Amino acid sequence: MKQYIVDAFTEEPFSGNPAAVCVMDTWPSERSMMLLARENNFSETAFVVKERDGYRLRWFTPGTEVGLCGHATLASAFTVLNEYENDRDEVVFHTMSGDLTVVRVDGTYYMELPMDGSVEIPVTDMMEKAFGARPSKALLGLDLVCVFDDEDTVREIVPDQGLLMELPGRIQNVTALGKEYDCVSRSFCPKLSIPEDPVCGSAHIQIAAYWSEVLGKDMICAYQASVRGGSLCCKVKDDRHMTIGGNAVLIGVTEITADLP
Repeated sequence: MKQYIVDAFTEEPFSGNPAAVCVMDTWPSERSMMLLARENNFSETAFVVKERDGYRLRWFTPGTEVGLCGHATLASAFTVLNEYENDRDEVVFHTMSGDLTVVRVDGTYYMELPMDGSVEIPVTDMMEKAFGARPSKALLGLDLVCVFDDEDTVREIVPDQGLLMELPGRIQNVTALGKEYDCVSRSFCPKLSIPEDPVCGSAHIQIAAYWSEVLGKDMICAYQASVRGGSLCCKVKDDRHMTIGGNAVLIGVTEITADLP
């Protein structure tokens, strides 16, 4: 079985968010996919099988299967459209979150993702202890988004991973207005066995939706200020859909030779 290592949301190798993409003829067991995801130890390993007019896509962290992942979807589209169907510029993935369409335009990959709403919740002392700084606002949907007053605070946060586990949300995000971008953010995922996601596409559904409303603009240019770093173009299409775009780079191709149990 071939496995492709792709850096998503970047044009530079060894930056952005790495994902492993396994393109297969048939499905291995869930245990096998979980074991391989742990072996890779990336924030996400994607498994892809040709199905009907598109591909079935599943995502696994080192700890669990997840219902939606942006960067591994982009990495999967990059792999399919460059390695398997390079005469096409569009691919449809059948996923737990419904059908996701990715379109390639001038080397950039745009995926339409479903938007979930979020509500403002009270800022708590636990949030301040977990991040080492007090947010000015907190929003909760699938993920937690804590808004801070300046970019430097977001960049300098060293969170307490144990306390993050006590906060609500699948992922705990911090964000602020950016100096060169519309917003700067970071994403922490200890509940998914990921201390920090280098560039989280799905988290930006909530992050970009918030800044779109605050700034009064449909297009949000976002930067994820992890050690690796990466940029995303986020466009609110309507109240139920958002398009997130980015580039990707192939890092390597490996052959999985071990028997999958």
